[in-house]
Amino acid sequence: MPRSLLRWSALFMALSLSACDDAPRFTQAEPGEARSGGEATVRKSDQNAFSMPSANLSPTRRLDFSVGNSFFRSPWVIAPSTTTARDGLGPLFNTNGCQNCHIKDGRGHPPTPDSDSAVSMLVRLSIPNEPAYAKVIEQLGIVPEPVYGGQFQDMAVPGVAPEGKVRVEYEPLSVRFKDGSEVELRKPKLQITQLGYGPMHPDTRFSARVAPPMIGLGLLEAIPEAAILANAQAQAKAGNGIAGRPNRVWDDAQQKTVLGRFGWKAGQPNLNQQNVHAFSGDMGLTTSLRPFDDCTDAQTACKQAPNGNGPDGEPEVSDNILRLVLFYSRNLGVPARRDVGSPQVLAGKNLFYQAGCQSCHTPQFTTAADAAEPELANQVIRPYSDLLLHDMGEGLADNRSEFQAGGRDWRTPPLWGIGLTQTVSGHTQFLHDGRARNLLEAVLWHGGEARAAQQQVLSFNAEQRAALLAFLNSL
Repeated sequence: MPRSLLRWSALFMALSLSACDDAPRFTQAEPGEARSGGEATVRKSDQNAFSMPSANLSPTRRLDFSVGNSFFRSPWVIAPSTTTARDGLGPLFNTNGCQNCHIKDGRGHPPTPDSDSAVSMLVRLSIPNEPAYAKVIEQLGIVPEPVYGGQFQDMAVPGVAPEGKVRVEYEPLSVRFKDGSEVELRKPKLQITQLGYGPMHPDTRFSARVAPPMIGLGLLEAIPEAAILANAQAQAKAGNGIAGRPNRVWDDAQQKTVLGRFGWKAGQPNLNQQNVHAFSGDMGLTTSLRPFDDCTDAQTACKQAPNGNGPDGEPEVSDNILRLVLFYSRNLGVPARRDVGSPQVLAGKNLFYQAGCQSCHTPQFTTAADAAEPELANQVIRPYSDLLLHDMGEGLADNRSEFQAGGRDWRTPPLWGIGLTQTVSGHTQFLHDGRARNLLEAVLWHGGEARAAQQQVLSFNAEQRAALLAFLNSL
């Protein structure tokens, strides 16, 4: 037997002896495991791996995907302009195109020290909830900062002052493994400077958020609500410290509270509303669902600036453009996994289960029969997320609530495609604010409900850590 196989056989034996009795033990890949997105799975693994249409999308429907892609990629311009289909940018904004944040439909990153603007990282703002703001909280999930609103915008059209500058500084934080190895984490410290409209409320809460990957969003939207709630009930019943909770958020179209599933705190109920709020907050663009510019009463120049609305009040983003962008964002395919049957990946998968990571990063769902797009219906998918909120400890806390999410709560992010981050996005900066410079750092930041899993990983030796990372990078 080759020496490499002997080594991994020994690791499998060690896992069999040390793993929890109820943890599954994998000696080979599961049937269909490589197809993370079911029949929609794409076979690309290069820099365009996150930009491909669902593999089962027909040629005719790929035309709509391509048109939606063009609006996702193209920059919007300042009004008035001869480019009436794409004018109305701002007056306040974070970027002029969706693709600038979701570069190649991938993951954003914090600003570098020499950056003029944060671009693919934004900062959410709010002040403490009070009973007087009950209606605002019901519909927005927060109380916006009175002068700067709910999102800090560091760019503006000529004649309007940007809200300020965003920078991030880091403090080192050392973590030691059981075998004596050390890893230096970096703890972020957000810097908001050059405020354009005076001081903020003294109790303002800040939350830095990098743009998440765009893959598989339509499949996540197609997971039945009952399956998500069943996971929450099962976790509560298990009584092992893992207690995921659904967020309940406002649906602008239905005018009622529903299940949240998108965003870092599951603050949006569906992809269309996610897109609408991104057009509004990120680019200052109006839609029929959100027909007003993102200006506060204190920002008079912003309110008086020209807009790109049509002569009869048509929004800057027409319903047809919104439909095409929705179709595009629903149908970005998930890349197939790599090396699912290799001994090292299987050893890492066993360690993933041994640590209990699957308790939150739920491996598998079956999408609903009545999914919004027929290609996404009845698919066995492997997102490695339960879409629930979990207390992740003080180390990751932003101390900012969002609907029913507390200051230490975060939605479990899907792990599919995570091993292609470097290939697609050109970096490996993870977690909601990009503080982790690699996957191991991301794991070590886990606390709260995930502290037991983190402690398990800290007990792993170098070979086990390499196996765990090989599994994660196969996703």
